Amino acid sequence: MTPVIIEAAVNGITSKARNPCVPQTPEEIAADLTRCVAAGAAIVHNHIDVLTTDADVAAARYLEGWRPLLRERPDALVYPTVGFGATVAERYAHIPLLAGSGLMRMSLFDPGSVNLGAVGDDGMPGGAFDFVYVNSFTDLRHVVGLCAQYRLAPSIAIFEPGFLRTTLAYARTGRLPAGAFVKLYFGGDHDYLSGAAGGVSFGLPPTPTALAAYLELLAGSDLPWAVAVVGGDVVESGLARLALEKGGHLRVGLEDHAGRRTPTNEELVREAVTLARQVGRPVATCDEAARVLGIAYNAKRET
Repeated sequence: MTPVIIEAAVNGITSKARNPCVPQTPEEIAADLTRCVAAGAAIVHNHIDVLTTDADVAAARYLEGWRPLLRERPDALVYPTVGFGATVAERYAHIPLLAGSGLMRMSLFDPGSVNLGAVGDDGMPGGAFDFVYVNSFTDLRHVVGLCAQYRLAPSIAIFEPGFLRTTLAYARTGRLPAGAFVKLYFGGDHDYLSGAAGGVSFGLPPTPTALAAYLELLAGSDLPWAVAVVGGDVVESGLARLALEKGGHLRVGLEDHAGRRTPTNEELVREAVTLARQVGRPVATCDEAARVLGIAYNAKRET
């Protein structure tokens, strides 16, 4: 039986006001990533605490948070988020720098565009924060090119069904880099930004019917996939158990989680591990996750 890959997305845009347990500084991130891997996560993902268009600054900030983990667990899989800039080259300028360190074996691939925003006082999407996350087809070619050039496994975020159809087009034509891992993002009952009730404005709901729709699209593909609930709780929703029973994997963490609790990332990883064992599936070590996804160690590593 395929072991379960657990990914922990430890912070994202979640603030300490929303959950005081969320790590923000490189020191906090390093400690949290280490705890998550020790608890059973094979992949860890984080954002940094500075908003900058300087790729050197961004890369240095990521590495500051990653090095303590990777000194202790060089087998762990880490990857960043998109940066800032007017062009796709600027937004992904930190990726070659991180790849050059030899510490990063995964990167990100968000194959589509989506409206992201807060719920307004009137209960409608688009309150104080209103943002269109744009990834044109030309942008996608650039991002996939970076993954191929630096031999980085793409972590693929599926916000909407169209994102998956684009991913499958790359796979059918042999253009999808090795090591691809599809993350199916379902929309929960809480605001993506604040965690307040009202729900996110994107994604299918975390229901069996919605998962079945994605699995219908994936039929005939051998791409490994995981489920996540943005603005909710993937375990409490029942979606995690259903995905495990159908051969899927799990993404947990405070980037996505919202609801009645304020857990730590380690607690969310441990809950995923417990559930996997209840379903009868082993939890993948970092090396096992790399083998399942087809990810190799980089030839060059920092000393």
